[in-house]
This record gives sequence, structure tokens and C-alpha cells, in this order.
Amino acid sequence: MTAHDVDADFSGSEPENEFEIRRDPWIKRVLPRTMFGRSLLIVVIPLILLQAIATWVFYDRHWAAISWRLSAAVAGDIGLLIDALKLADSPAQAARLLERAKAQTDLDVTVRRAAALPPALPMTGRLIEDQLNQAILGRVDLPFRIDLAEDGGAEIKVQLADGVMSVNVPRNRLSSSTTYIFVMWMLGSSLVLLAVATVFLRNQVKSLRRLAEAADSFGKGLPVPSLKVEGAVEIRRAAIAFMTMRDRLQRQVRQRTQMLAGVSHDLRTPLTRMKLALEILGDDPAVAELKSDVAEMEHMVHGYLDFVRGEGTEASVETDISLLIEDLAADLRREGTPLTVTPPPEFVMAVRPNALRRCLGNLIGNARRHASQVWLTGVVAADGIDILIDDDGPGIPPANRSRVFRPFVRLDASRNPLTGGVGLGLTIARDVARSHGGDIRLETSPQGGLRARVHLPR
Repeated sequence: MTAHDVDADFSGSEPENEFEIRRDPWIKRVLPRTMFGRSLLIVVIPLILLQAIATWVFYDRHWAAISWRLSAAVAGDIGLLIDALKLADSPAQAARLLERAKAQTDLDVTVRRAAALPPALPMTGRLIEDQLNQAILGRVDLPFRIDLAEDGGAEIKVQLADGVMSVNVPRNRLSSSTTYIFVMWMLGSSLVLLAVATVFLRNQVKSLRRLAEAADSFGKGLPVPSLKVEGAVEIRRAAIAFMTMRDRLQRQVRQRTQMLAGVSHDLRTPLTRMKLALEILGDDPAVAELKSDVAEMEHMVHGYLDFVRGEGTEASVETDISLLIEDLAADLRREGTPLTVTPPPEFVMAVRPNALRRCLGNLIGNARRHASQVWLTGVVAADGIDILIDDDGPGIPPANRSRVFRPFVRLDASRNPLTGGVGLGLTIARDVARSHGGDIRLETSPQGGLRARVHLPR
């Protein structure tokens, strides 16, 4: 990581990655964010468009044509009845004619003699009423009135020369049931197709979700078992590539850890011999300088070993962070550290407890060397927990806050091992935090000194 990257990480004002810089368009904020939702949307939108087009074509062509023909047939029957009533010789013959008309045409016709047609009501604008009105106008040259019934039928009243003829038209003479059957079949088949697509998409996304969970766990330093390679070809290739990358990284970490451990361990033997030889030489001033150099080298070797122990060899276990903080504070107080602790409420998560204690211990020790009072606070965050280490010391200028995390970097120009470490304390602390999937950010403390914010995601 470059210094520019580190500055972006710890400045507190710049976003951590480019995805936080660009603001998504409104359409992306409205659409689903999950792959399952977006894939389902790809299936649903064409299906809805197809149904809308098919419904529009059906209603505009089929339904309109059928309803017009039905209305025209009703108007033709009414016109035929009016002409037949004009030819009837007697009321009895007219009554027989109306009975035969009801049996043959399914129209219930009554005639009220010496009655007048009531005034017509405003039209409702419905398609059936409009088509029935046009059909009657073309076949009956008499005043009429149309009253639509709630059951879908209609009552048509026609003004005759000697009275008013009322025609009750049933629903099946004005509309066809194929319309509703078509709509029900269309909706039913769409729901079946949607259910099938949902099942298949869920199975495909399940493999991708498992891969994402494995990558997240690996980034937090948790053990990741071998993934079951399943799903589409692209998802299988991604799973195989992830497992290959995991094995390579683990092998690289093991080789690096073994190398550092071996070098640090091998250095102890000549250092021990040098210390014994110097003790034999007596108290010469030159010997005292050599003893100081040997002590500094031994201090550096211990720093290397601490760095190796922070490389992730410890297994993660479910740990109550509140109890861990209180236990660490008790140990530091026994060593004389002026520490004020505000533990968080019970918060259990998978961590490497010894590594996390070393991380917090390094940060508190660094604060103790430069301040008279240290505050340790736990704050539960939305996605995990923040552990804050505040002090009342001189702090670190913002320009140097990124540099102090580099290995072997010390802001103390004296390089005296008695006044500080070898420059690996903060490096080890950040390494431990990042191995848990978190990070450390340096900020200005409200106590007047420096604040180290350790963020651990759940």
C-alpha cells in the first residue's frame, strides 16, 4: 500500500474506495441491489410487457369486435320484434309473439300500453353502453333509453306508437366469458412461470452468496472450508479461482511466518553468546556501549517474534469483547497504566483473542508512553464494534498519521529503545485489525491528544 492509499484510509475525510465517491443515478437507487432481485426483474419486466401488449391487443380487437357483434345482434332482435308487433292482429297474438321471442332470443320483453318513455339518463361512457347505443340507432328508428344493470345485463326501453316496450337483456347476450377466461389463463401461466424462474434463480444465486460469504470470512481471518463447486459455469469458475487464491495466500503467509520465525529464533543464539562474552569482559565503557547495542538487537528480535505471532496462526473463537476489554484493562492497571475504561454492552463475535489483546495492548502502550492518562472505550456500531483508545498527550500531526503504521518507523528521532519500541507496535496492531476484516484509524481525541479507532466488523 502506498502512502497516498494510507492517507486516504486514515484521514477521515476521504472515502475508502471509488464506489463511495460516485453517487448512483436514481434508477439504480430504485432498482433492487441484490443479484437475485435484479435477475428476477429481468424475467418479470418482459413478462409484464408481454401481458400488457397481449391484453391491449385482445381488448382492442377481440373484445371490442365480439361486444359489437353481440350488441348488433341484440339491436337486430329488438328491431325484428318491433316490426313483428306492428303486424300482430290482436293483443293475444302479440302476447304469444313475445313469449316465443323470450324462448328463442332469451330476451324478456314486455309492453306497457299508453305509457310514455322516461327521459334518458346521461351515458356512463362504458364500452358496452356505447356500442349498444350505436347498434340500436342503426336498426331502430324510435326513441329509446338504455339502463345498464349491476349484473352486467341491460334494460332497453323503446317508445312505440301505443306504449313503451321494455326489453331485459341478460348478461350473456352482451358479453363473452372468453374475456375473463383469457385473463385468468394469462395471469395463471405468468404466476407459474414466475415461480419456476424464482426457484431456478434462487439456486443460482445461492452458490454466489456462499462464495461471497466465504470471501468475507476469509477476509476476516476466519477458517474457510472448501466450497462446493456448483451453479452456472461462471460461478463455478469464480469459486475455483477463489479457492486457488485462498490456498496461495495461506501458503505465502505460512512461508513468510516460518521464515521470520526461523530468522528471529536463529538470532537469539549469537545474541546470547555475545551477552555472556560481554559479561566476562567487565565494566569497560566500550563494553557498556556494546551491551546497549546487544540489548537493542534483542529488543528488535522480540519485536520480530511479536510480528510473527500476529500473522494469523491463532484460531478464531466466539469472544465477548466487553469481557476481553475488562480483562485487558485489569492487567494493564496492575502494571501501573493510568487507564479509564468504559466497556461496551455484551458483544460476542469471532476474533482471535490473543491477537486482539496484543493489538489493543500495543495501542495503549504507545499512548501510555506519550500521555499521562489513557481512556479505553467500546462503542457498538451498525456493522460491528469500535474500540477507542484516547490519550491526553501531544498527539500526532495529520501529515504523519499514515507514516507511523509503516514497519520500523518511529517519530522519536533519538532511536533510544528505552523510550520506545523498534517501530513495529502500530504495524502489528494494524495487521491484527485488518486480519479480522477491520482497520485502525488515527483521529484527534476529544481529550486533547490522539485517538486510535479500532473497527471490527461483525
